[in-house]
Amino acid sequence: MGASGGIDRGVAAWSRVCEKFKAEFGVHVYSSWLEQMGYRGLDGSTVELTAPTKFHRDYIQQHYAPRLKDFFVAEDPRVKALSIRLGTAAARPANDEDVLKVTRIQAPTIIEPRAQDTGSALDPRYSFDSFVVGKSNELAYAAAKRIAESDDVPFNPLFLHGGVGLGKTHLMHAIAHEVKRLKPRKKVVYISAEKFMFEFIAALRYKDTHEFKQKYRNVDLLMIDDVQFIANKDSTQEEFFHTFNALVDSRRQVIITADRSPTDLQGIEDRIISRLGWGLVADIHPTDYELRLGILQSKAEQTTGVDVPADVLEFLARRITSNVRELEGALNRVVAYATLVGRPITMDMTRDVLQDLIRANDRKLTIDEIQRAVADYYNIRLADLLSERRSRNIARPRQIAMFLAKQLTSRSLPEIGRRFGGRDHTTVMHAVRKIEDLRRDDSHLEDDITRLLRLLEG
Repeated sequence: MGASGGIDRGVAAWSRVCEKFKAEFGVHVYSSWLEQMGYRGLDGSTVELTAPTKFHRDYIQQHYAPRLKDFFVAEDPRVKALSIRLGTAAARPANDEDVLKVTRIQAPTIIEPRAQDTGSALDPRYSFDSFVVGKSNELAYAAAKRIAESDDVPFNPLFLHGGVGLGKTHLMHAIAHEVKRLKPRKKVVYISAEKFMFEFIAALRYKDTHEFKQKYRNVDLLMIDDVQFIANKDSTQEEFFHTFNALVDSRRQVIITADRSPTDLQGIEDRIISRLGWGLVADIHPTDYELRLGILQSKAEQTTGVDVPADVLEFLARRITSNVRELEGALNRVVAYATLVGRPITMDMTRDVLQDLIRANDRKLTIDEIQRAVADYYNIRLADLLSERRSRNIARPRQIAMFLAKQLTSRSLPEIGRRFGGRDHTTVMHAVRKIEDLRRDDSHLEDDITRLLRLLEG
């Protein structure tokens, strides 16, 4: 890499690092942070990158630098350190000019929205044509199409919610692509809630909130992904509230996504929750077998030069059930292996290549799924299950949910506590012991737990 290994190899390595980062942290994190970075080269054993602002550099160093270093080490064992400098394309050495044109990526959001711009955070793969529709997502898909094709504002906001990897971000990008195609002069901004928050914090720090307001209150379509990330962030919620109102009042479209419904969001002000439910709330459910198979068939048709047998696709659809992202990743691994080693895709080869993933999916439940199942079983609100309420009809189901989370997932006690409203790990430990003690003598409780286990593992 760099001067010692050839600049072209360095650029290729940087490109692969970016792809690894995107796969591990997701498209919107990549678009918000790494996509704005530039690759400068390898100075001895130190990889040199550039960041556009001090705030951006500090955030990368605090949250992602160790993992970036790991990715670079995998590319070149000589790498021992990572250095991030402030800089832009124009500030780089002249002999790197061609490299900069390749490696320096555009900012992920529109800072000053212009006609026919949608921001480089959009992934060209995420279109309506590539979105496979089934019972679990048909309402969300229909609503997204209606907004993209309509000349007015059919419902405001559109609130999409569902678990990780089920297609929320895909639909957001698809809407933006379609609006760009049909109404090229519309001003569209797609941004993660996390990036919205950090931009607002920076605006406060540099006393430039007026410009920030102008960025987001003068667009035709504002899309904010993963709004749960602004939970308990009072100043950001205040700004979000006023931005939301300004756009809705002027009949500008707003689209929001989250990992759960508005009423189940914790740490979000009641006035915001109320407004999030004004328009259309569409849930994207976990995929069923037929939809997973359809997604795989669509993906397999896009592969060139590799034949994926129908029985392999059916096997993957049955065994990889966690989310669409992991499902597509499994197919990509199989196709990549077949291409690299020159072997045809068979069931035996698929089992061998994906043995770790298949083993993980054999008994892979999420804490979210457990919480929802317990809340439904006891007919209580998910928000109450995660709240501070201590009444017996809430506290006991909460303890049962913690017990099941410990039994059925590999998550640590501190992580389980955080997922239950930020509780301490000792609270989870007490809940687990309490339920273990009670179920020995309480036949009704034992029956409840048995039914829940069947429901969750069935």
